[in-house]
Amino acid sequence: MATTPVLITVQEYLRTVYRPDRDYVDGEVLERNMGEIPHARLQTFFIRFFAQFETEYSGEALPEQRLQINSSRFRIPDVMLRRLNPDEPLIVQTAPLLCVEILSSEDRWRKVEERILDYASVGVRTSWVIDPWRRLAYIAGGTGELREERTTLMVPDTRIAIAVDEVFAELDRLEALTPKPSLD
Repeated sequence: MATTPVLITVQEYLRTVYRPDRDYVDGEVLERNMGEIPHARLQTFFIRFFAQFETEYSGEALPEQRLQINSSRFRIPDVMLRRLNPDEPLIVQTAPLLCVEILSSEDRWRKVEERILDYASVGVRTSWVIDPWRRLAYIAGGTGELREERTTLMVPDTRIAIAVDEVFAELDRLEALTPKPSLD
């Protein structure tokens, strides 16, 4: 039997500290799947990768930062790349250049698509979805429609680009450094 979700106000959501932080969609607080090492490694990789462009684009890469979609909806991309805006001290309210979602083993595609459509609805022109389990990458333009990308992930109207193979080669490199448990 399905349970009825407990709805809360936007004000209650904004004043509550969640660990980890959670999305807020039309009164419902939604948990996010995370906490797995491949997810964390890719999140760190993208933050470091985007750092080289911060000065050029007067921007910053932020992990797990709240993005206001509308008055009753807040999403938390795994990584966002945004232009600096002193008028947004706590919550991002203008469209970032890019939102990146890194799949966890329990993520469901329909939920990921909903997130990407939310990003597109506020003017995010590009979103990337990275699947570390199947070594696949997807890109969505301003319509939010996802398509598999096999060569290069790019941010339009910038020099920001990275080969899909490079993303997964770094993940492979990090995994190779991890000691394997002994079977003794």
